[in-house]
Amino acid sequence: MNVQLKDLDTSFLLTVVYGPSLRRADKLRFLDELKALKPASSTRWLITGDFNLIYRAADKNNGNLSPRLMRHFHQALDECDLAEISLQNRKFTWSNERQQPTMSRLDRFFCNAEWDATFSTHTLNVLSTSLSDHCPLLSSDLSGPRTPSSFKFENFWIRLPGFKDIVKNAWDTPLEHHESFHVSYHKLRSTSQKVKAWSKEINFDAKKNFFHGARDHPKA
Repeated sequence: MNVQLKDLDTSFLLTVVYGPSLRRADKLRFLDELKALKPASSTRWLITGDFNLIYRAADKNNGNLSPRLMRHFHQALDECDLAEISLQNRKFTWSNERQQPTMSRLDRFFCNAEWDATFSTHTLNVLSTSLSDHCPLLSSDLSGPRTPSSFKFENFWIRLPGFKDIVKNAWDTPLEHHESFHVSYHKLRSTSQKVKAWSKEINFDAKKNFFHGARDHPKA
């Protein structure tokens, strides 16, 4: 599709792909189709999606690789004059979520030099998800709106009745995930959500009494 940015009075070509996941022949045909999509040299081009391919060994956490497919993918990128947009906060974007997981970087953003020069302040980050074995990617402008503030812990919570029960119940909630970093993420996410909801129900007097007590008994 052609994306028109009215505020900047500019446009670019956006291509979204979903590469075949199984047969090698299908993957090679997919790369041929990708090369055929290359626009005119003056066109700003951004392409993203789940390529179901890697072009370097570092993009997988084990040695189960296909050098031939990696070479063909690399050649297709070169022929299309595409460069990868660097991912800032994670190495892999997909996991099979097993106890000894296979992890790969299958989801990517590529752009040509014209797009990169026009949107020179772009950045790419992984967002968290509990709904898929793939991580969603967010491409944004560094000068744009900031992301929502992170969870903030209040020290006085630990002195209030019910706090420890809320944390324990949230942390002990059964999960369907097995991979360590997914387990940790979901436990922390669940706990922060439950604590935030609980904190909104705290009686204002309890909060006021805590701060008064702190002033009456200053630290040595």
